[in-house]
Amino acid sequence: MKQAAIILGVLVAIMAMAISGAAQAAAPANQGQAPAQGQAQAQPAAGQAAAPAGKRPPQAKTQPEFDAYKAAVANQNDPAALEKAADDFAAKFPTSELTPLLYRATMRGYQAANNNEKLMEVSQKLLKSDPDDPEALVNVAEAIAEQVHETDLDKAQKYEEARKDAQKALQTVDNNVPSGVAPEQVDAYKGLLRSNAYSILGTLDFNDEKYAEAEANFRKSIDAFPQPDPVVVLRLALSLDKQNKYPEALKEANHAVDLTQDGTAAGKLARQERDRLVALTGGAKPAAPSTPAPAGNQPH
Repeated sequence: MKQAAIILGVLVAIMAMAISGAAQAAAPANQGQAPAQGQAQAQPAAGQAAAPAGKRPPQAKTQPEFDAYKAAVANQNDPAALEKAADDFAAKFPTSELTPLLYRATMRGYQAANNNEKLMEVSQKLLKSDPDDPEALVNVAEAIAEQVHETDLDKAQKYEEARKDAQKALQTVDNNVPSGVAPEQVDAYKGLLRSNAYSILGTLDFNDEKYAEAEANFRKSIDAFPQPDPVVVLRLALSLDKQNKYPEALKEANHAVDLTQDGTAAGKLARQERDRLVALTGGAKPAAPSTPAPAGNQPH
């Protein structure tokens, strides 16, 4: 349940900016040369938080490692080829600091291709080389939260794993942001990850019938990112409904209706919830426009 178009736009922009300078920034530091242009770009920009003490951009230890990294990242427009190159690189240089860069780029490539199965698989590979990566933590937590069934014997264990991953993402997001990226993109990146992490926690609480906790986490999710996910807004309405907070629930259900189109799955559920709450509260549905909108403005 991600804000797919929003996420894709933010991550594609970040990937394009970060990868473009990563190869030079990752050059071996033992050659006694002045910093390359890419290294200067990797430093925090004005108004951007500096990396925590002791943390620096990843670097190659040797020239062959650096050359292999550049050859691998040249596949960035083909996630399957990049994944294979990343696997080969990780096998050849098992202690390299550059491996997470390759898996992170692969992960985003699969996300852009809407390949959720491979996204989950590569996110797990990334966490083996960088256990604190907030983006991968959110991807894994979300996949678990959305795929667990009530009849699964290990449901409680999976929910706990997803909860820990989402909470860890919230703890690590400030210290694990892309380098060489404009401050406004960094802020969008962090806000988006926080929004998704809180949404996952809210979903887990809702599924555990902890509706007050779910409400709190869904509100945090909505507050964390300026463009609310309509599914999160709908789930907030449902959490309020479960607590018999019908007027508040109706307000959020109307908001979810405004954010969705009638023919979509989320749109249908939002309208069903709104109609239920209208019947419970004696409220009225918002009036339909008296004149049709111009053809060019009709939803698709």
